[in-house]
Amino acid sequence: MVPALRQRSLPVLFASAATATLLLLAADDAYAPEADPGVVASCIPEETFVEAPRDPAQELLARYLSRRFYVAGEATERMVGAAYRAASEVGLDPLLVLAVISVESSFNPIAESVMGAKGLMQIIPRFHAAKVSAAGGEEALWDPERNIELGAWILQEYVHRTGTLVAGLQFYNGAFADTSAQYARKVLAERARLLQVAHGRTTVAMRED
Repeated sequence: MVPALRQRSLPVLFASAATATLLLLAADDAYAPEADPGVVASCIPEETFVEAPRDPAQELLARYLSRRFYVAGEATERMVGAAYRAASEVGLDPLLVLAVISVESSFNPIAESVMGAKGLMQIIPRFHAAKVSAAGGEEALWDPERNIELGAWILQEYVHRTGTLVAGLQFYNGAFADTSAQYARKVLAERARLLQVAHGRTTVAMRED
């Protein structure tokens, strides 16, 4: 993950996964509470990480996103799992993180914009030099899990800094001055679509540009 690594016990990992699931199923509103800096600054080494069983919502989302964006099923499952873990770490709604990925890169981990935004969550290295360096440098942005972790961390900071989810999303997109909040509305509409999928209410999985 983005910051210095530390190990966690298996019960804590299961608790984090359960918390993310309960928040998803219990509330239809996206949320972004202030994260504990100690939690945000933590990560789990791959060699010690034991993944909790995925819940049915994640299975539905992975299947839907795989078909919609033409991404291999196993790769999509890993990205959905990473989004849930990263969201739990920083106190964001996992569906919000997945919605940002959908809008920003259509789940293409090697996406790169003319502005230099890289990876799934389209992070521009020069705007986040310290965080990118802590994550392992620009090359780390091509790693799907690290990109998602870093992007979720950045988004949570923007939401906390601006005071609202809409403003935080606009800031993330570099469109803070847009009073129509077009980007935020697009992300939240995508989040609403994913909520329907997670609840098993959407079966159509066609690409929507």
